[in-house]
Amino acid sequence: MNPWLISELKTHLQAALQAVTGEKPEVDCAEAAPDGRMSHWRQPFSALPGAIWIAAAESPDPDVLKHAFTGITRAFSGLLDREVKCEGGEPRPSPPAQIQWLRLDFALSDSASILFAGAEPELLAAISNNQPKPEISKTFDLLFDVELPVTVSFGRAHVALKDVLKLTTGSIVELNRAIGDPVEVIVNNCVIARGEVVTIEGNFGVRIHQVISRQERLRTLK
Repeated sequence: MNPWLISELKTHLQAALQAVTGEKPEVDCAEAAPDGRMSHWRQPFSALPGAIWIAAAESPDPDVLKHAFTGITRAFSGLLDREVKCEGGEPRPSPPAQIQWLRLDFALSDSASILFAGAEPELLAAISNNQPKPEISKTFDLLFDVELPVTVSFGRAHVALKDVLKLTTGSIVELNRAIGDPVEVIVNNCVIARGEVVTIEGNFGVRIHQVISRQERLRTLK
């Protein structure tokens, strides 16, 4: 999915849940399609072809949708440099197969919820065509050959000095991450992506599942 749209969907759905619950949820996202029996909502916009879809195990809260789509509409207006409005959204039994989906996991202090947000190809094409292409100077182009250290983190632990001194061959240090949790890809002490460990011709590697936003990268600086 388009990185700009991923950032906007994440930001405005998070803000919508905060407006309804009074608490800002933690959110993780990854490109994944919904499965099983779900409720679907299709939301088209004026001045844009295609539509955005929302899928959830239960019918999405209308207040959450209204708040989120208001913010997304403003983002579209700024991108296109013209007014964009929400048109008649409606529940649909099932989405078309070609939609690109994003899974968003929201965690509050006493609950958790999962939403899927999708975009039709026509909308994604319109966004890509209207996004400005950054100009790269010749000086900046030289930086592309600079090598940076890449580290994969399976987790961390805080251990008292007395326990560190007791470590011997066979000792186990418990990390702050479950077995199924994604590993972090770190460049220059900054987490830039998350993924899963794979093996490639006898060597370990990481399959990237999520490239995190610039704002989240700043929060993960070590």
